Amino acid sequence: MFFKRIINHRVRSIVLLFLLTILYSYTASATIANTDSTRFSLLTCAPGDEIYSLFGHTAIRYEDPGKGIDVVFNYGVFSFNTPNFIYRFVKGETDYMLGVVDFPRFEAEYAYHNRAVWQQNLNLNAKEKEVLLELLYTNYQPENRIYRYNFFYDNCATRPRDKIEESISGKIVYQSVDPWQSFRDIIYQSSKGHEWDRFGMDLCLGVEADRPISYREEMFAPLYLMDAFKHAVIAGENNTKRPLVSGVSEVVSEQDIEKEKPFPLTPMRSMLLLFILIASATIYGIRKKKSLWGIDLILFAAAGLAGCVLAFLSCFSEHPAVGTNYLIFVFHPLHILLLPLFLRKEAKGRKSYYHLINTIVLTLFILIWPVNPQHFNLAILPLALCLLVRSVSNLVLTYKKDK
Repeated sequence: MFFKRIINHRVRSIVLLFLLTILYSYTASATIANTDSTRFSLLTCAPGDEIYSLFGHTAIRYEDPGKGIDVVFNYGVFSFNTPNFIYRFVKGETDYMLGVVDFPRFEAEYAYHNRAVWQQNLNLNAKEKEVLLELLYTNYQPENRIYRYNFFYDNCATRPRDKIEESISGKIVYQSVDPWQSFRDIIYQSSKGHEWDRFGMDLCLGVEADRPISYREEMFAPLYLMDAFKHAVIAGENNTKRPLVSGVSEVVSEQDIEKEKPFPLTPMRSMLLLFILIASATIYGIRKKKSLWGIDLILFAAAGLAGCVLAFLSCFSEHPAVGTNYLIFVFHPLHILLLPLFLRKEAKGRKSYYHLINTIVLTLFILIWPVNPQHFNLAILPLALCLLVRSVSNLVLTYKKDK
């Protein structure tokens, strides 16, 4: 959604910081006399095809034609070269930064990726423009530009919104028109046609992602922020009101080209196929009175590894909405920790109480699925059934043997 890889960032940062220092020194010594020629705009970028760009992007554009300045303040900059990047990202300790780039470069990048960019001109007075410029300049200082990224509450969309709100002399009043949604609802809207990305996010996000959120919280998504600005007004003194946005234009247009067809094997189709194969093998094993413990080795080991990831996210990650995840009843570390114990019993044809407990837990999980406060991806159901039929298989085989 909000990623922007750094290329020669240090050189660009030094040059841009130098230019901004000159600009800020000038505006600090004198008021902006040519107020009409300066302009701040909110840029909203259309979603891309990669998982990090599914939600779009937001930035602030500052133009001063008299000084030849046209730059974009971008809160979505980070570096893959950060030490232990993957671990820190999973743990929720990803640091982003405010970057500044010339608008032509910004425009060319999104045109290259065929992603539209919409510009909303902000209806600010001279004082508000000065304050916003000062806020952005101060935020761009090396000691201030880095911040701890938070997907729902502090990202490339909420940061520009907050800075714009801070610069307003009055107060921005948003016109809420939609009923409250959940974070997962917005994620589903943004990931339409990207079933595997949606499946992965559903695995990681817990029940917190399904709570109703306010209109303001919806603005974590750039397209929702753009819509909120479209209908917002600035309430000033003496009950004066003026629209927050004075004009909208499309500065980068999306070209009508044929897009790649999505991968035909969706998570649901894949998991159904897996369930059919495992169920067929299980029926064969019961008829031949064979445990087929090799299937359990692969299946429960995979479920256990997934459980380790969920347990880590729940206990150690700072990411929002991953703390309480009821999928832990399906995928949990005990699958892999106790794997040698119940596989040994299977190989000897003995009853496993682990399979008995797992059968009870999974049966209850499936029964309460419709009333569970957490929304589960439907592809989880075949996976749960795979684990269930393998546990039931052990109970059936040992029951027949005891008889």
